[in-house]
Amino acid sequence: MIGERLIRARAASGLSMKALGEAAGVSANMIKKYEHDISMPSSGVLIKLSKALQVRSEYFFRPSKVKLSAVEYRKRANTPKGVLKRIEADVLDQAERWEELSNLWPNFPVPDFAAPDSLPAQVNTLEEIDGIADLIRQEWQLGLNPITDLIDTLELNGILVIVTAVDEDAKFDGLQTSISGKPVIVVSANWPGDRQRFTLAHELGHLLLHDRLSDSLEEESACNRFASAFLLPASSMFKQLGTKRHKLEPQELYLLKHEYGLSMQGCFHHAANLNIINATVRKSLIINFSKKGWRKQEPGTAYPKETTLLFKQLVYRALGEGIIGESKAAELLVMPIVKIAEMPALRII
Repeated sequence: MIGERLIRARAASGLSMKALGEAAGVSANMIKKYEHDISMPSSGVLIKLSKALQVRSEYFFRPSKVKLSAVEYRKRANTPKGVLKRIEADVLDQAERWEELSNLWPNFPVPDFAAPDSLPAQVNTLEEIDGIADLIRQEWQLGLNPITDLIDTLELNGILVIVTAVDEDAKFDGLQTSISGKPVIVVSANWPGDRQRFTLAHELGHLLLHDRLSDSLEEESACNRFASAFLLPASSMFKQLGTKRHKLEPQELYLLKHEYGLSMQGCFHHAANLNIINATVRKSLIINFSKKGWRKQEPGTAYPKETTLLFKQLVYRALGEGIIGESKAAELLVMPIVKIAEMPALRII
């Protein structure tokens, strides 16, 4: 029966029963019956429901059901419940397609995430976290240069990333969960790139530092410290700004942001953490950013947004290797099969 999936798709679309009924040519009461599995829509109504909800009709009969485990929201206090419901519905839909794709492969070519054995059993100071960030960079062979594609880096190391476009007003701060034991980080497609990257690095911090922090350390603060140090290593920070400064120019912070993908505010807070600037200079920068409205929107061109390509790449790889056919590829990618049929010519080019 399709009730549960209809409820989820309607939540993701934000449509009321009445609005969906009007689009499908049935009453709101009939939509309610469909959602409670009291009645089953005809094929014609199902096609109209699919069009209104922007899903393929196969969605309602997808065999794979996924539960998100250990969901951890990083949400603002004013995030509307309706937005969270729509985000969760979108994440579940994407997660189910991930799960179905992985089950189709004899050996799914995505590694399992594992924290390095060399991580300390207990972390006692925030300064130690800078060293852990360097350690992860070393283990993942990233060097000390800027990470140009953080989503790709995480996915290559076994962390799935889901980008949701539901958060139109950017009121959602991300979430972490797991699908069949694989860690998943969810970020918004509507954030600027530096906010996406900080959230991704922050959630990586949770995966690495959870149950390792001493009682004197607060986990959110520790993960903020990790995120800054992972995106912009301490040694690179000293090279860029020097070891001791009495003032930082906004233009310096702007250039650092666009080189390393850490916000201007993140850069000066990181400089304070590393004692490059003192508390007075940091306070002065906070006041200056507040006066100019830069705490909500930083000046200049925004850092480019990141996106995930791994799922699409694996679908086309499965298609190329004969693991799936064009119909299944179209279903997984939520696109008309005619577009999949056109892809071989594009691949040859």
